[in-house]
Amino acid sequence: MDGALVRVTLSLIAPALLLVFGAAFFAIWFFFRRRAFLLHLAAGCALFAVGAVSQVLYWPRDTGLNALCSGVLYTSAACLVVQGILARAGVRLPWLAFGVFTAAMMGVLWYFYYIDRNLLVRVYALNVGMGLLFCGAALRMRRAPRRRRVDTALFVVVLLFGLHFLPRTLLSLGARAPQGALAFADSRFWQLLQLSLAVFSVTLAIALLVAIAADAIDEVRSEGDRDWLTGVYNRRGFEARARPQHAHARAGAALIICDVDHFKRVNDLHGHQSGDMVLQHVARALSGAVREGDVLGRIGGEEFAIYLPDAAGTEARAYAERLRRAVQDAPRILGAEISVTISVGVAQAGQAETWESLFRRADGKLYQAKHAGRNQVVA
Repeated sequence: MDGALVRVTLSLIAPALLLVFGAAFFAIWFFFRRRAFLLHLAAGCALFAVGAVSQVLYWPRDTGLNALCSGVLYTSAACLVVQGILARAGVRLPWLAFGVFTAAMMGVLWYFYYIDRNLLVRVYALNVGMGLLFCGAALRMRRAPRRRRVDTALFVVVLLFGLHFLPRTLLSLGARAPQGALAFADSRFWQLLQLSLAVFSVTLAIALLVAIAADAIDEVRSEGDRDWLTGVYNRRGFEARARPQHAHARAGAALIICDVDHFKRVNDLHGHQSGDMVLQHVARALSGAVREGDVLGRIGGEEFAIYLPDAAGTEARAYAERLRRAVQDAPRILGAEISVTISVGVAQAGQAETWESLFRRADGKLYQAKHAGRNQVVA
């Protein structure tokens, strides 16, 4: 009796740990009300813990019903965790795919208990299915748009978690399943299963928490690099991205600096609130006209800059002209009262030219455009 009590207690360690991590995921979501994938992770941890408890405590008492109940709980939990991981990476799958997977798993478990009773097939089906699910999630994670070190680490953990199911089952179970509930509970397979799930589940949960913390840090940094009024990069954010690109840029890089024409007059005649609307208006027009890969920022009061890592020859000037027209042709602020235009200076980067030199030349071109009558491009 004491041995059975110890065995049950040890078997409940893994689900208890999962409940703790599930509570942590839920608490993070609850206090910040962001990142809905945390709810998937929390629910997945809770369902897996309930499935383990139902199997360890042998409830419900009917063996077939117990196998189906624990199986659906395990499978649903794994699907929720996988969807949470994929949703965080931005490569989530349709819920229908998980529904089909769960139905297929339950069909196999039902058939090999009620039609062709075979415990060995049920064990292998459940473990191989789980392994394929997590390995497939790891492969899909490779399509994620961001690849930081923390994302690579999480990918490795998910892949190893998926890969461990089959060899662990082969090594501990082989080709013959233990006969009887007590023999199964005392088997090497069951003991190794509890140990491996505890280790890998805790490792995966910790990796997820580290990734979530890294996401939060990146978000804070990104918000600190954004201009609160226009949503584009502020000067710090702009230079933090443009400078490193320029340091490794090949021939063809260019810098464009824009200045809103007669901005002081707008503030004086219409008020600072209208001035803010003008800046937002210009930021929207520029954001809609820049190319993917270019860096846009508000670098001063009414000054904007765009760094082009690849704009050879006359392309930079033509690009700047498109930006000028995008602002000029955008709908006017406050109806017809305020017409917004920009003056633009363009500097093509010279061979091994420093950032400071490129910035001075672009600023000089902007100065020329303003003194030549405004609402024009000088390159």
